[in-house]
Amino acid sequence: MASTVLLAEDDQTSRKVYRLALEQEGYKVIDVGDGSSALDVLRGQSVDLLLTDVWMPGIDGIELIGRAREIQPNLRAVVMTGHKTNEAVIGAFRNRACDFLTKPFLLNELVETVESALKRDASCQIEIISDKPDWIELRVPCDLDAVEPIQKMLAELHSHLPKETGEAIGSVFREMLNNAIEHGGHCDRTKKVEVKYIRLKRAIMYSIKDPGEGFDLHQMEHAAFANPADNPFRHMQVRQQKGMRPGGFGIMLAAQVIDELIYNERHNELIFVKYVDEPSNT
Repeated sequence: MASTVLLAEDDQTSRKVYRLALEQEGYKVIDVGDGSSALDVLRGQSVDLLLTDVWMPGIDGIELIGRAREIQPNLRAVVMTGHKTNEAVIGAFRNRACDFLTKPFLLNELVETVESALKRDASCQIEIISDKPDWIELRVPCDLDAVEPIQKMLAELHSHLPKETGEAIGSVFREMLNNAIEHGGHCDRTKKVEVKYIRLKRAIMYSIKDPGEGFDLHQMEHAAFANPADNPFRHMQVRQQKGMRPGGFGIMLAAQVIDELIYNERHNELIFVKYVDEPSNT
C-alpha cells in the first residue's frame, strides 16, 4: 500500500510541483495550504508523513508539528524552510521532526528525504537538551539514519565560516558520530550518544560521548590510522570481513583537519576543537 504524505505549503505553485514529484514516485499526497487545514485532515484520517513549510499564515510549521502529534503521536515529519535560521531548524528537531529541507532544493532531494524519513523508526527521535545558539546539546539514538539530519542541522551553525572550514568540521563530526553509534552503541536504538556543540569566541568545540565501554587504540585494525605504511588500505579489508560500513577515517581525518583532539580515559568520549577567526563586524 502506498504511503500517505500530508503536504502543507501555502505557495500554490510549489505545492503543486511537490505533489506531482511525490505522486510520480507512487505516494498518495494530500495537499493543503495552511496549518489549520492540515489539522483537519489529521483529525479525519491517518497519514504516514507530514511534510510542512515553516512560514505559513496562522499556524506555522513548527507549531503544526507539535499540534499534529497530539492527534497522531507517531507521525513522522519533515520541515521545509526558505529561511536558514537556527531557530527554525532547532525548533523542528525539538518537535521531533525527522529531517528538514532548505529551499530551494532539487526534487530528487525532496523524494530522497521523504523516502528516508518513512523508513526511519517513528520512535527514533533526536532529543534537544539545550538550544542556545552557542551551546547545542543533543541526545541521539544509536541509529546511523540519525547522522545525516544532525549534520545538516549543525551545518547551519557553520554558515558564518568559510565553506572549506565548515565542510572540514562537518566531515570530522560525521565520521566521529558514525563511530560512536556503530562501535559505542552497536546501532542499538535504545541507547543514546550525547553530542555537544559549543561556540567560543575564536573556536568551535564538539563533544561526543557514546554509551560503550571505550576502546583500545592499539586494537583498532578497522581504523585507517592503524594501517601499516606498506598497506594503506588494510583497514578497508578488515571492515569488509567484519561486515562493517565503509569508513574508519575518523581519527586520521581529525588529525589533518582539526586543531585539538582529546579522549577521556575510557575512550568513550572525545572533544575536538577547531580554531576560527573572530567574525568581522564590518
